[in-house]
Amino acid sequence: MSSFESTVPDELGDPAVRAVEVPEPGAVTIVVPTFNEAANIGELLYQITESVPARLPCEVVFVDDSTDDTPEVIREAAQDCPFPVTVLHRAEPVGGLGGAVVEGLKAATSDWIVVMDGDLQHPPSLVPELVATGERSSAGLVVASRYIKGGSREGLAGGYRIAVSRGATWLTKSLFPRKLRGISDPMSGFFAIRRSVVTAEILQPLGYKILLELAVRSRPREVTEVPFVFQDRFAGESKSTAQEGFRFLRHLVGLRTASPVARMVVFGLIGATGFVPNLLGLYALTAAGMHYLPAEILANQLGVAWNFLLIEHLLFRERRKHRHWGDRVGRFALIANADLVLRIPLIALFVGHFGMGALSATAMALVTTFVLRFVGTEALVYLPRRSNEPAGGSRSRSRTTRRAA
Repeated sequence: MSSFESTVPDELGDPAVRAVEVPEPGAVTIVVPTFNEAANIGELLYQITESVPARLPCEVVFVDDSTDDTPEVIREAAQDCPFPVTVLHRAEPVGGLGGAVVEGLKAATSDWIVVMDGDLQHPPSLVPELVATGERSSAGLVVASRYIKGGSREGLAGGYRIAVSRGATWLTKSLFPRKLRGISDPMSGFFAIRRSVVTAEILQPLGYKILLELAVRSRPREVTEVPFVFQDRFAGESKSTAQEGFRFLRHLVGLRTASPVARMVVFGLIGATGFVPNLLGLYALTAAGMHYLPAEILANQLGVAWNFLLIEHLLFRERRKHRHWGDRVGRFALIANADLVLRIPLIALFVGHFGMGALSATAMALVTTFVLRFVGTEALVYLPRRSNEPAGGSRSRSRTTRRAA
């Protein structure tokens, strides 16, 4: 008789828990992140049952962030499955869909892990081929691609989503030409990866593009692709939103600024955008009759606020938890205004000695003090997390495992 066991482990990889509840390793672990996909679960498990076990021993791990009855639906549907089905329900969806996949990677017990969506746009019938292709080619990563011969994106609804997908693919390949070499579809959420090449601890996912995160931070040496036809969603609605799009852009910036040199470049670009509120404020105040020196002190605060908001959300997102936001604001403002103390004499020198205008002198002084601002901001505001601090707060997880009879 089939049975379920439920616990709340302190850690996903707790050896005691894994020894009791995790199935014996199979040939493939299928990791399915879910968010309110109850209407798709029965059909998904049916198609996996029809396509995979006869050709390849498997287990299925659902990592669920749902607010509906998806975990209960999975538990009920799993009763008829000839393979182990595990549900990891996360009370806090850290990292979004990508974070859910990382939890699934940690829980997997098989040599191969296949990641796929729960809405049936990724055909389960392709799972054995993904693994077989990896074995034949000795690849560490096999990507199901819509953009090679035999593949299609026909399941994308409407010209807008097709254009967004194409644009995102072009952007990511432009930003990471070396890391994404040989991957025609870095936006794919359907792929197979060897468990031995995954270093889950270094992954920092944000949103739903986990393949991009894996390829950039932990790319296997050998990568190959198989074509697949992106299917229509079986039930429910797409989770793609403008908010997810913004998270994707933030994720790109985080990946691209992993090195100090890249962070400095982005810091400079953000600082350049701060010229606009700074100079507009200066223009308005001097036009109203204020002397340019006190006007610059006031106008500088507009640029400080603008730069802080962009740096917080684009450049140092992963380091924000190290300090309280009020502490970060205070330190950032202190550095920016200490920079102003140096900049004011420079502005006075440029205006009084070289005859420059107030606006051009301000711009020149901003460029002159750029490196000091960057070093001070990174070192004093966004210090890296100490090694003995936890990477995140405590999260409640519930685990339900259905064992094969």
